[in-house]
Amino acid sequence: MSYDMPCRYFEKAGHENTRDVLDLVSQRTKQLGISTVLVATCSGKTAMEAIGHMGRDIQIIAVTHYTGFERPDHQEMPEEMRRTLESKGVRILTCMHAFGGVGRGIRMKLNTYQVEEIMAYTLRMFGQGTKVAVELALMAADAGFVRTDEDVISIGGTVTGADTALLLRPANSSDIFNLKVKEIICKPAKF
Repeated sequence: MSYDMPCRYFEKAGHENTRDVLDLVSQRTKQLGISTVLVATCSGKTAMEAIGHMGRDIQIIAVTHYTGFERPDHQEMPEEMRRTLESKGVRILTCMHAFGGVGRGIRMKLNTYQVEEIMAYTLRMFGQGTKVAVELALMAADAGFVRTDEDVISIGGTVTGADTALLLRPANSSDIFNLKVKEIICKPAKF
């Protein structure tokens, strides 16, 4: 069985694609009956934009940088934004990145790469947003925010905003090779 589902390619990576990404994701959730969308967001702005594009029946899960990503004890998403998103039904996940953490600490201290960072660099061959979208699905599964037997759409980006969306089947980090990217809904052609 096959079907004709085109991938949209953006001229370049970046936040200027956010609106188009959210429109494409909204359309695809309706076509497939997907009920969960993961959105990478540091400040909360991309998650807030997603609310206006998704139907009320879509559970948006905003995934932030971990506290301390920018500097010790600092969370990039302001508390007021967090409260606003939660009041609108958005679930917020703040935890260590699946492709960071201890391995990154070893690299920074001992100047040697670990497996998870090598995987991250490999995924970046498809663009930063692809790496982010896969990573969100691992993090959300590990936190129990998504199931590993139901498809989701995961939205990633390059620096700010969104430029990539994947339909995928999440997996826990310890079962990473069970994660399946089923469709590339959109991504930048140049990055």
